[in-house]
Amino acid sequence: MHSHEIDTERHNHDFLGANHGRNARRVGIAIGLSFFIMIAEIVAGQILGSMALLADGMHMATHVGAFAIAAAAYSFARKYRTHPRFTFGTGKLGDLAAFGSAVVLAFMAVLIAWESAGRFSSPDPVRYDEAIIIAVIGLAANIVTAILLQGEGSGHHHHHGAEGHHHDHNHRAAFLHVVADALTSVLAIAGLAAAKYAGWIWMDPAMGIVGAVIIGRWSIQLMRDSGAVLLDAAVGPALPAAIRERVETEVDRVADIHVWRVGPGHTAAILSLVSADPKKPGEYKARLSDLGELCHVTVEVREAA
Repeated sequence: MHSHEIDTERHNHDFLGANHGRNARRVGIAIGLSFFIMIAEIVAGQILGSMALLADGMHMATHVGAFAIAAAAYSFARKYRTHPRFTFGTGKLGDLAAFGSAVVLAFMAVLIAWESAGRFSSPDPVRYDEAIIIAVIGLAANIVTAILLQGEGSGHHHHHGAEGHHHDHNHRAAFLHVVADALTSVLAIAGLAAAKYAGWIWMDPAMGIVGAVIIGRWSIQLMRDSGAVLLDAAVGPALPAAIRERVETEVDRVADIHVWRVGPGHTAAILSLVSADPKKPGEYKARLSDLGELCHVTVEVREAA
């Protein structure tokens, strides 16, 4: 005869990251800074008749949009973090926003590569002095924003081998948008300088291709990391191994285990145990109390045949 026990105590489903509020404030400041630069470049471009300034201002608009998505995700996640409609809280909303931002980054990489490839065969006339000044201004603005957003707000927790387990992917996506723009500015300065002073016209589009490849790789990695969370992919093997080590004994055996991330720094687990001497689920959960990232554990126990 088998006994079947499930832990039925009420759980807290607030699975937001430890630095959720801080990261939200930083993204908000980044929106204001980027919006100010965008407006300044568009207005200056119209007054000075510079298409380069106008183009860079419109480019900044894509980053303002990405930051707005990140800010909206932070706001919605906080507002509805304990709403009963969301079974496991809103901790993964940031990953959804990050995945969307990664798609935008990938699209940007394709556009940069396409435009750069076209300029190899038919290079456009470039006003080098003005273009370099604009690139330097853009780089300076991006450095300030990157310093503001540096770090992922993931805290200094023990990961038990699960790489990326505590990352705030929403904050990471906003940071990557800034770094990608800074990278394109650096490469643009190098390419423009080489074209102007050494006559290497091909360097400008070549740097564009290099930047597109790097940004594309970043976007793919961000898609993988955030997509894995959205699909409830299993965490790395170290945490499940640590759970088994604490739960299994001579009479207790883990028959089935599922461990997945429900928010930055928050992991859920479902254990199915077979025991020759079944105990209450709470006793097994107590053995896992030192694994701080485990915030939602469900234990099922049945007696060994």
